[in-house]
Amino acid sequence: MKKQEDRVCLAVIGAAHGVRGEVRVKPFGADPLALGAYGPLADESGTREFEVAALRPVKGGMLVVRFRGVADRDAAERLNGTRLYVDRDRLPPPGEDEFYHADLIGLGAVHIDGAPLGRVVAVPDFGAGDLLEIATGGGKTLLVPFTRAVVPEIDLAGGRLVVDPPPGLLDEAGADEDEEAGATEGPDR
Repeated sequence: MKKQEDRVCLAVIGAAHGVRGEVRVKPFGADPLALGAYGPLADESGTREFEVAALRPVKGGMLVVRFRGVADRDAAERLNGTRLYVDRDRLPPPGEDEFYHADLIGLGAVHIDGAPLGRVVAVPDFGAGDLLEIATGGGKTLLVPFTRAVVPEIDLAGGRLVVDPPPGLLDEAGADEDEEAGATEGPDR
């Protein structure tokens, strides 16, 4: 079995769709319809393979996929939550200023002034573009826009990236901590 860092998560299986074994799939790649072009996909453990028999796009950036050997709704429902991986060497190399999420997760994040911020734990996209979720310690996370202006330097070999947060971003993170401690401000009553 290949090491986890030699594989990239391309999608996650969601709910069953219909009664003939189709499932909804959330793709993570730039070209969702390419999901079937990489050959068999594997689950996180690498012990089960999935071959795409057919796929089609649906609303919300999702796909409806039929995998070979999944013939009914019961079998499809058992796949809910399964992450689908492919060996990194089957993927095209990222272009200039492109990164696989797997390469960003785990990088140390430092403020432009050199102060440590934390570690990248996820790269979510809630519809307005990619964000970096940075664990800052004590169970807190910070979301920063993944743009060249906010993240001007990425050093994959050095295991770090530099964050130049927009004004107020870190202040808001500090305000969240104050609120949890009971220090809130509001209108006079």
